[in-house]
Amino acid sequence: MSYPTALRSATLLLLLLAVAACTQPLPVDKRDYIGHWQGEGVRLVIQANGQASYERVKDRRRTSINGPTHSFTTDGFKIGIGPLSASFKVRSPPTQIDGKWRMTVDGLVLTRRDLGDQLQKSQPSIDL
Repeated sequence: MSYPTALRSATLLLLLLAVAACTQPLPVDKRDYIGHWQGEGVRLVIQANGQASYERVKDRRRTSINGPTHSFTTDGFKIGIGPLSASFKVRSPPTQIDGKWRMTVDGLVLTRRDLGDQLQKSQPSIDL
C-alpha cells in the first residue's frame, strides 16, 4: 500500500469514527420524526439511533446527505457534521392526520410510510 493510499484510508477511517461518535439517539420528545418519509421528489429516513438519510430530486438534479440528526429547534433540525451538514426547516412537525403521519419540511409535505411494527418508538434503535 502506498503512502497516499494509506493516508487516504486512515483519513476515511477517522472520519467514519468521528461520525459514529457524533451519533446520539433521537431525544424522546422527537421520536415522532423516526421513520421513512416521502414526498414529491423527496425521501427522508430518520432512525431512532440518530442517523438520517435525505435525498431530493428536483429538475433532474439529485441532492443527498447522510449523517447524524441533531440541533432540533422549534424551526427544524440538521443532518450531518459541521460544515458537511444541512439545515431543514420544519413548518409542521410530525402529526397524525386521517390515520397517516405527515410533516412539512422545507415547504414539502412528507408522509411517513407504514412499516408495521418497525416504528415502535419505545425501541432504542430500529432497522429502517
